[in-house]
Amino acid sequence: MRFKLRQMEVFRAVMLTGSMNGAAKLLFVSQPAVSRLIAHTEQSLGLQLFARDKGKLTPTPEAHRLFEEVGPLFEEALRIDEFARDLAARPEGALTLCSSPSLGLNFLPPVMARYLERYPNVRLKYHTTLLADMGHELLGRKAELAVSVLPIDHPNLIVEPFATGQMVCILPTGHPLAAQAEVGLAELAAYRLVLYSRNIPFGQLVAAAFQRAGVAWTASVDIVRAELACALVRAGAGVAIVDQFSVGQDGWPRLVVRPLRESIPLALSLVRSRFDAPSRHAQRFVRVLKEYAGTRAGLGPDPGGSGGVDPGIA
Repeated sequence: MRFKLRQMEVFRAVMLTGSMNGAAKLLFVSQPAVSRLIAHTEQSLGLQLFARDKGKLTPTPEAHRLFEEVGPLFEEALRIDEFARDLAARPEGALTLCSSPSLGLNFLPPVMARYLERYPNVRLKYHTTLLADMGHELLGRKAELAVSVLPIDHPNLIVEPFATGQMVCILPTGHPLAAQAEVGLAELAAYRLVLYSRNIPFGQLVAAAFQRAGVAWTASVDIVRAELACALVRAGAGVAIVDQFSVGQDGWPRLVVRPLRESIPLALSLVRSRFDAPSRHAQRFVRVLKEYAGTRAGLGPDPGGSGGVDPGIA
C-alpha cells in the first residue's frame, strides 16, 4: 500500500487547516514531522500535492481530487477504531441511534432508560438530527437505527411505522381556551400564534391544516424547536401548536395541553439502511421501544397494521 492510513491522516489535516503548522497543531506533532511525511507521501505516490511559494501551501488539482476520496474513507476508519475501543471497553458492544429532535425531549429518554436496565453492558450513542439529514446518517453508518416523527421516503431506507400521534395546542395556564376539552384552529387564530416555520416539515403540516380548515392565520413568532414554543407560551407570548411528543404526558409547568378539533396526525416510524442487517442490539431496542409505545396514553397503533412491518427489526 503506497498511501497508508497515517499518510491519509496527515494529508487530510493539511487540507483542513491549510498549512503544515496548522496540521501539526491539529495532530499534536511537530511541524517538521508533518513536512517530512507530506514530502514522503508525494514521493511515494509520484504526485505533487502542494505548490510551495514563499512558505505558502496551495493544494494542486490532484490534491483536491484525492481529498474527496480520503474524507469518507478516513471517517470510516475512525468509526472502526471507535468500534474496536467499544469492544474492548464493553464486550457487548454499542448501539448508535438518532431521532427527530422532538422525540429526544420526552419520548425516547424513558425507552433508553428501560433498555439500559435490561442490557447494562451495551453502550448507547444517541443524537438528534433533522429529517432531511436522517437518510445520510443511516446510509453513512453514523447511526444504525433512527426513530422519525414524520414520513421519510428514500429508496435505500426501510421504514416501519409503529405508532401514531397528533399535533396539539399549548396554552398558558388560565387562558380562556384552556377550559375547553379541545380547541379549533379558528379559535387559536384569534390570538398571537407561535408556530413552526413554514420551511420545515412540521410547519408545512400546520399550514396545510389551516388551509384545509379555511382559516386565515398569521404567526407572531416562527420557531423551529418545540421547546422554544413552550418557553414562549409560558412567558405569555401567545399560543402554539406543537407535536405531542415534545410536551410529553406530564406536560410543562404552567402550560395547558389540548387536542386540536381539526386533527393533524403524525406517524412514528423506525428507519434503517436497506444495506445492513439489524444488529442484535437494534432488534432488542425495537422490542423495548414498541413495548413502551404500547403503554403510552394518546399513542395509537400503526394504522397500516402488520403490512408495514419490517421483519428484520420487528
